[in-house]
Amino acid sequence: MTTATAISVQRRPHWWQQRTLSRFLRHRLALIGLIVIVTLTLACVFGPYLLPHDELTVDLRARFSPPLTDDFYLGTDPLGRDITSRLLMAGRISLLVGFSVMLISTAFGTLIGVIAGYFRGWTGVVLMRIVDAFLAFPSIFLVLVLSAFVKPSPFMITVIIALTCWMEIARIVEAEIRSLRERDFTVAARLAGASARWIMFRELVPNAMGPIIVAATLTIANAILLEAYISFLGYGIQPPLPSWGNMLNSAQQYLTNAPWLAIVPGITITLAVTSFNFIGDGLRDALDSRSDLQ
Repeated sequence: MTTATAISVQRRPHWWQQRTLSRFLRHRLALIGLIVIVTLTLACVFGPYLLPHDELTVDLRARFSPPLTDDFYLGTDPLGRDITSRLLMAGRISLLVGFSVMLISTAFGTLIGVIAGYFRGWTGVVLMRIVDAFLAFPSIFLVLVLSAFVKPSPFMITVIIALTCWMEIARIVEAEIRSLRERDFTVAARLAGASARWIMFRELVPNAMGPIIVAATLTIANAILLEAYISFLGYGIQPPLPSWGNMLNSAQQYLTNAPWLAIVPGITITLAVTSFNFIGDGLRDALDSRSDLQ
């Protein structure tokens, strides 16, 4: 038996080699969630260029216009700014924060989880106790404390939220790597003289991609919610730069006479977060070869 053959013995099928697409497409809620996210993303990217008003144009004569008034499709705010334009521009920021947090926290959490799961011993114990220490504090409080000491720009908000979202991924990856490190293909790689770095990132991580992808998808929903929370409380994205969270914050005092100011961003946040959760559920089932979706 050649070395290459030995290393591949009893290796778990890679996530992209499984028949995941058909199982995912049979998951109706996940498919609906994917359609909603794709539509919302395209609307946020291209929609502002197609609207008659931009997000900063002030028209005091049109202030508090209800939805479907003239060419203000979702109405206007207290300064007469177009809610539709502001909603889509805010979506760019909120979705960008969500996807950026996902990339940063997934990369860092995967790195910590791989190292802790592969080396175990004192290295694994110390790393996982650090993870437990971070998990002991509610994420929203950690975010608020950190954001109170920095200038609230989109970049800094992304970094702060990422610092509070990597621990769950690290735990998932650590448990998966601990299971995979004793498989025959890992033992064969060690016997063939492969380095620890090669085994971790060329053998183990590709075989753990299924759980990582599911966790990363759910992280986007969590990041969007956290950004909305801290912006709603005034510590996040600051006006005039719009985000879904600070749009809700600005709408608080007008709930009685202009409820659409809160309803529109509230529904959008709910749709985005719910859709990402549906996609995560669909991916979890699709990546599980034992699942039997009806």
